[in-house]
Amino acid sequence: MAYWIKAARLRTLPLAFSCILLGSFLAAAAGSFDPWILVLSLLTTLFFQVLSNYANDLGDGVKGTDEHRKGEQRMVGSGLIPTEKMKRAVYLFVMLSFVSACLLSQRALAEKGWIWVALFITLGALAILSAVFYTVGDAAYGYRGLGDLFVLLFFGWVGVVGSYFLQTAVMDWSVFLPASSVGLLSVGVLNLNNMRDIQTDRAAGKKSIPVRIGLPYAKIYHMGLLLFAFNLSFLYVLGHGGNAWRNLYWLSVPLILWNLWSVSKAWQAEEFDPLLKRLALTTLLFSLSLGCGILWSVQ
Repeated sequence: MAYWIKAARLRTLPLAFSCILLGSFLAAAAGSFDPWILVLSLLTTLFFQVLSNYANDLGDGVKGTDEHRKGEQRMVGSGLIPTEKMKRAVYLFVMLSFVSACLLSQRALAEKGWIWVALFITLGALAILSAVFYTVGDAAYGYRGLGDLFVLLFFGWVGVVGSYFLQTAVMDWSVFLPASSVGLLSVGVLNLNNMRDIQTDRAAGKKSIPVRIGLPYAKIYHMGLLLFAFNLSFLYVLGHGGNAWRNLYWLSVPLILWNLWSVSKAWQAEEFDPLLKRLALTTLLFSLSLGCGILWSVQ
């Protein structure tokens, strides 16, 4: 059981939950909130994230990418979990994710019509495919440097805007600003992971962004991700009314600057590894403080 818990990489959950919590807080600030939709959203996200981590472990393990990697130990690559058992676990979480997504869509959108229910079930199916084919298969998009785009899409736009819409049944296009912020911070976590693994990824033919542009430019790219993320939420807050609570998200600024300073000093894989967890927790703090601040500012 311990090996399966390690393969699930539960330390990634704060990052996965960030987008759901922010979307739900913004919906509550708009006057619409259903706690059961939040619970189902978090449960669905939990299944998606474990599925993604299991599939990632499987795909990289089969391709041999995890040989000599630094950081958290992978189970298939190290032989601690057989490939066939991991495949069965992936199939199980595909089913759990799909069933949970169906229940969530039905709960949130039944009154809006079956077309909307079907649309969000389709988004859930696309999220499942995205989770699986990041590293699995010959056409794995993570090996082509497209992981950043998909993280922005699902951890940002789909996660925040989708959870907001499930709560409110209203499309507020301005929500794409904070959604992009969380998405870009999540891309920053992936970029840290890819900077840490740049040598092993290059040897395995995994063309991540750092492999394509080199470590010095990947650091500049990382700085752009984090600074642009903050500025987008600044624009969102600037365009909305409310009292001083709306600026609560500034609490995350020292942590963002600390991350940028740490990245500028890091060159070895071992130096990047602890920065992943810090930025994931910073993203959670950013989401909570932004969401709570907006909610409290309209009370």
